[in-house]
Amino acid sequence: MTEKGIDLVKDETASTPGTPLLDVRDLQVEFHTREGVAKAVNGVSYSVEAGETLAVLGESGSGKSVTAQAIMGILDMPPGRIAGGEILFQGQDLLKMTEAQRRKVRGNKIAMIFQDALSSLNPVLSVGFQLGEMFRVHKGASRKEAKARAIELMDRVRIPAAKERVNDYPHQFSGGMRQRIMIAMALALEPDLIIADEPTTALDVTVQAQVMDLLAELQQEYRMGLILITHDLGVVADVADRIAVMYAGRIVERGDVREIYREPAHPYTRGLLDSIPRLDQKGSELYAIRGLPPTLTALPAGCSFSPRCDRATELCVTERPLPVTVTDAEGAPIAGRTSACHFWKETLHG
Repeated sequence: MTEKGIDLVKDETASTPGTPLLDVRDLQVEFHTREGVAKAVNGVSYSVEAGETLAVLGESGSGKSVTAQAIMGILDMPPGRIAGGEILFQGQDLLKMTEAQRRKVRGNKIAMIFQDALSSLNPVLSVGFQLGEMFRVHKGASRKEAKARAIELMDRVRIPAAKERVNDYPHQFSGGMRQRIMIAMALALEPDLIIADEPTTALDVTVQAQVMDLLAELQQEYRMGLILITHDLGVVADVADRIAVMYAGRIVERGDVREIYREPAHPYTRGLLDSIPRLDQKGSELYAIRGLPPTLTALPAGCSFSPRCDRATELCVTERPLPVTVTDAEGAPIAGRTSACHFWKETLHG
């Protein structure tokens, strides 16, 4: 985009052809607490291509948001510490950059939509001022130019009467409208990658659908990579290309969204899917995974899900399963499909 007096053309950083937009490799994040070292992220690896949507699923405390914070470079250190791994963005390791270099990437090339828009927006500044700040700081725009761009962004995310409401404050907008403002803020500099952390948590079902449709439309229009972090499988069914399921700081299953929804290859994923209310089971008791996730300062020696798993055996208790490639009925490997379960075949066909 271009605007008179403002250069809004993205600063293109060439990456090696064939490399993912984002490639997280064996990421490890620890928190040092009074109870001990909490391994919040324990060897997470995933990648995102340009124009692709990756949904990262799991219960609260599984490490989804901590991974996102590490990618953005906004992890509180201390008590947090990146203990190992690489975060390659357009072929460059973000963890080896200086803070000044990270600031140039943050907002410009990678942006984040937070789950609580009300606490993320400054209550004493108008939304127009906060949106326009992106252009004043990063593009050297004047206040008049920045305000014009703020109105344009508010229009783009379908906020009614944007020109009249640009001077309103966050508390004067509904929850759904505030979330649209957060999306507009993330889109301001046309980043290559957006991370949406539980963007529909506090919204009702109708508004959730509107926000997700808007995100999907904008993501395709700008051909951005999108990481959608959520615990709600129902939210991602129509928008995600691939899924990575996290549990206790590790990815336990990944693959194409349709394949995983049709035939999950990990008991935890199957449990999450079985927990979704269904219209054809009206009046029946809603399924829930028994027990609670493990304490991150004292993870089990074997599979972290074994205390809650109906299929668990002594092998699961003593030996941690590593991710293996899932195969089809004929034994052919399924591209991009992995499961970290000793009994993935029984789960897949069970």
